[in-house]
Amino acid sequence: MDKEGKTRIRVLLVDDEDQFRQTVARRLERRDMRVAQAPDGQACIAKLAKGGVDVVVLDVRMPGISGIDTLKTIRRTHGEIQVIILTGNAAVSDGVDGIKAGAFDYLAKPVDIDHLANKIRQAWEMTRLETARKQEAALRNRLEQKMVDAERLMSLGTISTGIAHEINNPLAVINESAGYMKQILERPALDGLDEKTSLAKGIEKIENSIQRARKITHQLLGYVKKQGSDVAKVDILLLLEDSLDLLHLGIEDKEARVVWQIDPDHRFIKSDPYQIRQVLINLLNNALDALPQKGCITLSTKGSDKTVCFMVQDNGGGIPKENLNKIFDPFFTSKPFDQGTGLGLFVVHRILETLGGTVSVDSVPGKGTRFTVCLPRFDGV
Repeated sequence: MDKEGKTRIRVLLVDDEDQFRQTVARRLERRDMRVAQAPDGQACIAKLAKGGVDVVVLDVRMPGISGIDTLKTIRRTHGEIQVIILTGNAAVSDGVDGIKAGAFDYLAKPVDIDHLANKIRQAWEMTRLETARKQEAALRNRLEQKMVDAERLMSLGTISTGIAHEINNPLAVINESAGYMKQILERPALDGLDEKTSLAKGIEKIENSIQRARKITHQLLGYVKKQGSDVAKVDILLLLEDSLDLLHLGIEDKEARVVWQIDPDHRFIKSDPYQIRQVLINLLNNALDALPQKGCITLSTKGSDKTVCFMVQDNGGGIPKENLNKIFDPFFTSKPFDQGTGLGLFVVHRILETLGGTVSVDSVPGKGTRFTVCLPRFDGV
């Protein structure tokens, strides 16, 4: 745009005749156009690579790369840019060849400047309308996808609420039974039992697991119902060890190696340990799925005065570039239908949003993926 906010069409004029180029450029600029120049096809392609061009005006007969070949390259590499070709009076067939190759239109030399200016405006308007049409179609597709996701999430939310209630019922029975066993162990008659200490520890594990399961059902998938977070001092190292212990069968099955790079100065956060454990389990499960046999998971931390970040990195196959901006969407998965729900990373993202944290991903196809989670540092308050 110019200083008055008016859009000026950016034209690239390509012609090997310097005097012709200079004259046409000056006359187009008087008609509120910004004109760049190129003496041949090679220079034209180089300028297009730098961007900032709306319409190309291209002479057909040039030394080196011909105008038609230059046109074909433009259509292949910059398909959104319209091209108007210029031909000699005796070379109408060149114009027809240009139209076949994808030119917007052709004009014969000597060119009428007003006619050329009108053609440039028409070409630019076609580009603008095509861009708007594509943007509208992309927006419509996104809205339609969001509507589908919303409907699926609503259905899943209803199902999840029912599942949570169904799970809580047996949990209550298990909790009551664990409490009864604990009372029996406390009877004096069992003081001499050799396994008493081991049984007490087993019951304690059962009770802790019940509490975790109840917390998960209350926050099932992180969106069914808003729950208050139990914010406390959280040791990332202990949570990682705990989460790996829960996944030890998968780790043993893959014969995976775990590398620890935990900075002791960056391991304590202020957050909800139950929800962070769910985040870790989802990320570790994701890493395990990506690992080759005898692969490696690297767990590390870093931080600043206000935040602590922990990283879960695998040396698996990586994520294709075109999928990186989709992996946190609900129901998106690259796994077979019966092996993935597409909800694991979505839940991670939603939980961290609730807790005031962030999650990001870096991935190199063929080398692996690293997820970075950052949360507020525990400041002792």
